[in-house]
Amino acid sequence: MAGILNAIEISSQGLSVQRARMNAVSENIANAETTRTDEGGPYRRKRVLVSEDKTEGTFNFMVKQAGIRLARTHRAHFGPTGTATTQRVDLATVNHREVVDPDTGFRLQYDPSHPDADLDGYVQMPDIEVINEMVDMMAAARAYEANTTAIDVAKGMAQEALEI
Repeated sequence: MAGILNAIEISSQGLSVQRARMNAVSENIANAETTRTDEGGPYRRKRVLVSEDKTEGTFNFMVKQAGIRLARTHRAHFGPTGTATTQRVDLATVNHREVVDPDTGFRLQYDPSHPDADLDGYVQMPDIEVINEMVDMMAAARAYEANTTAIDVAKGMAQEALEI
């Protein structure tokens, strides 16, 4: 049952990441024509960076850290020295954060009537390609959908296991 709960936890982390990606893309599309921000200058494209935070330890360490007491029903649960056996467990957490894309520049658009135009009549516009943003949003939506499907499958497996 713990494996099913781990699968649901991993997929829920994936849902959070994809939601953050969709929010960043939505903000990029909404501000594709914004020439003046609170920080000054044109809007800068945002993106979501995803990283893995691995925690490694023994099964017993993880159980103690979680504050769970395991009941032992058989002497075979102990190793040859009379102590509990240890098994390595790798757990991973997915972290994400929204950042301003440092590679994003600005494009110049000639519009002398614009209030933000320079002396030559050019306006600095955000360098956001709406089509690329839409592709990113579709990819995030598909990944979100895949994670919800994985959660549904894990829930179905748990339900089937309870009916045995």
